[in-house]
Amino acid sequence: MLEQPPLSLYMHVPWCIRKCPYCDFNSHAVKSDIPEQTYVDALCQDFELEAARLGQSSSGISSIFIGGGTPSLLSAAAYERLLSHIDAVFGLESAAEITLEANPGTAEAKRFLEYRAAGINRLSIGVQSFNEAHLKTLGRIHSGNDARRAIEYCTAAGFDNFNLDLMHGLPGQTEDEALDDIETALNFEPPHLSWYQLTIEPNTEFFSKPPALPAEGLLDTIHQRGQQLLESRGYGRYEVSAFCQPGRESRHNLNYWLFGDYLGIGAGAHGKLTQPDNNLILRTRKKKQPDHYLASELSRTAEATAV
Repeated sequence: MLEQPPLSLYMHVPWCIRKCPYCDFNSHAVKSDIPEQTYVDALCQDFELEAARLGQSSSGISSIFIGGGTPSLLSAAAYERLLSHIDAVFGLESAAEITLEANPGTAEAKRFLEYRAAGINRLSIGVQSFNEAHLKTLGRIHSGNDARRAIEYCTAAGFDNFNLDLMHGLPGQTEDEALDDIETALNFEPPHLSWYQLTIEPNTEFFSKPPALPAEGLLDTIHQRGQQLLESRGYGRYEVSAFCQPGRESRHNLNYWLFGDYLGIGAGAHGKLTQPDNNLILRTRKKKQPDHYLASELSRTAEATAV
């Protein structure tokens, strides 16, 4: 019989200011005002339906990850309402890790303070690079200085737990430039750093118009030198692209890697739920298009498969 593993929650916010040319996530460039109130209503209802699948068979939620898109486009009031509703309907563990992805191009000192007051206790800041030329190539809406400011806002707001996202293997990137990005990030002493190699995915602008990437040998050198640099500064690698200071692993990441359960709410979100009574694992996928997701009041699930 299957045992009930720890439970996490993934929440998806599908809108962004501009779709990046490498992005294959479910993200949609904003064409008008974001229907924040309507979307929060939908997320609350979506969560109620997901919680009903569990009944009383599980303890509270141990971690929440709010991804996108650009979740930092929504107000702190929206997240305060969501977290309060989640806690009332199902329950949050007292020490739950609650992460919000933040784009440096939307970072504001006041908003970060409000996010912290709303109950979010971890930020994941999508820096990707501090190099102006590479940020432009990646289609990012922020500058290197914007990224530095966002990290400063983060720490000033009281976030002592945060992640910085960096990418390497960028078009035209040299070994020194890749290592400079890591050095700049480490100057802020982040508890956690995600260091991804750029990959060209189908259904992206880069796939239809592929840029020239560094040669394989250079990619290998960047990877080896970058990992050596991180390890020399006390950052251990605990999954493919995640490095952290001792004991600062992301609980949400670990739950994925240890095959834990997670509810998925929001447009395009995926979930995985263990059902011990039936000796089954249920995998769910929500409707991807925001308009379709919002219009489907009775069920926002596009697919539910038992395996």
